[in-house]
Parts: sequence; structure tokens; C-alpha cells
Amino acid sequence: MMRNVGIRREDMYAWERRAPLIPQDAEDLVRDAGIPIVVQRSPKRAFADGEYTAAGLPVEDSLEGCSVILGLKEIPIDVLERDKTYVFFSHTIKGQPANMPMLQRALDLGCTVIDYERIVDEHNRRLIFFGNYAGLAGMIDSLWALGNRLASEGIDNPLSAIRQASTYESLREAKEAIQGVGEAIRRNGLPKEVSPLVVGVAGYGNVSRGAQEILDLLPVSEISPADLLSNGWMERTEQPIVKVVFKEEDTVVRLDPSGAFDLSEYYEHPERYRGVFAQYLPHLHLLVNCIYWEPKYPRLVQRDDLSTLYADEQPTLRVIGDITCDVEGSIESTVKATEPDDPVYVFEAATGQIRSGVEGNGPVMMAVEILPTELPRESSTYFSGILKGFVPALAAADYTVELELLDLPAPLKRAIIAYRGELTPAYQYIGRFLPSSTE
Repeated sequence: MMRNVGIRREDMYAWERRAPLIPQDAEDLVRDAGIPIVVQRSPKRAFADGEYTAAGLPVEDSLEGCSVILGLKEIPIDVLERDKTYVFFSHTIKGQPANMPMLQRALDLGCTVIDYERIVDEHNRRLIFFGNYAGLAGMIDSLWALGNRLASEGIDNPLSAIRQASTYESLREAKEAIQGVGEAIRRNGLPKEVSPLVVGVAGYGNVSRGAQEILDLLPVSEISPADLLSNGWMERTEQPIVKVVFKEEDTVVRLDPSGAFDLSEYYEHPERYRGVFAQYLPHLHLLVNCIYWEPKYPRLVQRDDLSTLYADEQPTLRVIGDITCDVEGSIESTVKATEPDDPVYVFEAATGQIRSGVEGNGPVMMAVEILPTELPRESSTYFSGILKGFVPALAAADYTVELELLDLPAPLKRAIIAYRGELTPAYQYIGRFLPSSTE
């Protein structure tokens, strides 16, 4: 028997407009798999309620009759219902303090929590995600921030014609606008103060590829990190904008210099390495951070790096687009995450204080936490296309049996943070972060 599946409205963040399942995919699941799906009414979802009703789906105020609830972001504590199965990005696997009360409440109510982030294969590779949409939106916003920062310094520049990603009707419109800026740069060049313009991209995965897809709409040449530190690279570059992509081997060195960098060793024993990224900062106008980071790894940018860089006159570096957005993580000057209506702040390098906007003595920090929602229809369509394949198993499972007997594919079972009110064996460690019961 297929359980009723609910698509919940996103009510944790004012700007969250994405949907876990788009109308066409939900319609297909009802027709082809016989899954009853109910959509919770939402005034802001990128796919309007009417698009779901046109697809033959009931749109209701409540999901009371649904036992499996599909969402995206964290769920408010007072929304959780007893004995239900919630599938969403819980942001709890690192013991995040802000979300521990939510998880505790889910446990108290006997809920099952399945986290998209932990739907992984046998090699621990994520199987469901928003692809490169964080990178796409993040680079658009970073270029927008750079254009505004330069304009605030009195430097007239073509990048100031780029708007924030959330203001475009579609990704296609955004790309066309940036291509237009690229043509203007080809014709007229860039101001001498920022020519050639150097953009560093840290990381080379999905997010980085999305960021580079946007950057490459402009007239760009690529050089290596080693080239950036050498003499004469400016004479060799063929375009007004230079891209530098950084991998792990560029950002750290072994404490014991007798051995060469080894990626496997770095992942397993990062304590044997120290960060050296500060050497690149004086050469970059824009740094876009796309790396995965955990506290065991050296930081990419430390506060001391920035206080040294900004000690005298305005350095080359104007903007850090922290797409990764780990607060005080790989970029230590990311002291808070932002939302699209107030996306940037300046990190005052001398004091560590921040001010909204683009003016100040320090880098502009672009640290929007929910970047894919700035391209809500396209990113939802991508995500829904992957999630669609998991929904039949989620709807068919019997959540009353013991965990060992639960009939779910292995990737979904790996993602069960809590089952019927108890942390599962793989996630018992989260218990030490939990507050006391809310009952």
C-alpha cells in the first residue's frame, strides 16, 4: 500500500521558494506509480498552487493526512507531527546548535528523519543535490557585488550592469545579460585600475563548475596558481579577465617538507598540512569559494590574512564570494550567513566588525546561504528530477517495522538520522549535542 506523500510549504526562510517536487514530476508519480500526493498551499513557491492543481494534484492547507512529508529546509518545531516521516535537509549531522531543538522535538514525537545530504552511494558520494545551481547563482551574485564595490570606489566598470541572481526572471535571462557585459568588455576593455581582472575559484566540483559556467560567459583566460605567483603572466594573458582554479595541492603544504603533497594523506591526516592560500590573496580581485570544508582542515582564508592585507592602502582583493558559506569556516571572515534581500556585508579587516553593503576597509562578503533559491524554478526542476526516483520506495515502505527490516534502498537507509524517535546507530554521536527532551 502506498502511503500518502505530502509536499510541504517552506516556512523557515522568507526567501525560500524552491519545491522538492515540481508539478510535472508529481503528476507522473501519481499516474505511473499510484502514489497519493498532496501539496500544501504556499503563497511564495516558485511553482504556483494553480500549477499543481492543473496537474491534477490536491492543494490543501494541511498535510495532516500524509505520513511521509517531503520538504527542503529545516522545519519549525511547532510544525512537526507525531509519528511522521520527514525527508529534508535537516542540517543536523554536524551537531549544528541551531537545529538541535528541532531534532530533539522530532525524537520526542517518534518521528523518522531522512536527510537528503546523507543519501549517498557505497563510496559516500551524494546522490541528490541541487547540482551546480549554488555555483551559478553564487558567481552571478559575486560579479554583481564586485561591480558595486568598484562603483563605490568611483571606478566606472561594466560589471555594475550585472544584477543579483534573484532579480532575473530565469537563468537564461541572467546568462544573456552577462554575455552582454562580456561583449562590452571585449569592445571597451576594463578600467586600468582592475585590468587584468583576476578571479580565483577555490574548488573543482559541481559548485565550482557552475560558478565557472557563469564566469566563462565573459572574456576569460585561465592561468595556473603557480603562474599567478610568477613574473610575466600579465604579458602572456590574452583576455581582460583571468581565471585561476585552486585545488587542494595549491592551498596547503606538508609540515614535513621532505614529502610531496598526497591527496589521500591530506584527507586522512590533514593535521600533517598547513594552509598557504594567503600567498595568493594579494593577486586576486575576486575570490569565489566552492570547497567542501570541515574543521579538521586548514582554513583557506584567516582573519589575520585579511588584517595584514588591508593594513595599508586598498589592496587588489575586493570581494569574497563564499558559496560554501560555512560560518567562520574555510573563510574565517564569513561571520554570518545572509539572505537574498541583504546579501553582502563588508568585513572590516582591522576590527572584525561587519557592515551591510559594499563600502568599508575590508572585503565584501557574499555569503547567501540559500543560493539555489535565487534560481528557484530551474534548481527545483533539477532536484525534483532526482528525488522523483526515490519517492516510490519512500511511499511504499512500512515504517512500523524494526529498522533492520525496513525495506528501503541502501542509499535511503544510510540517510535515516532518526527512526521512530531514536537516533540510528550511524548517528548516535549527535546525541551529545542534543538538548533535554521537549516533552
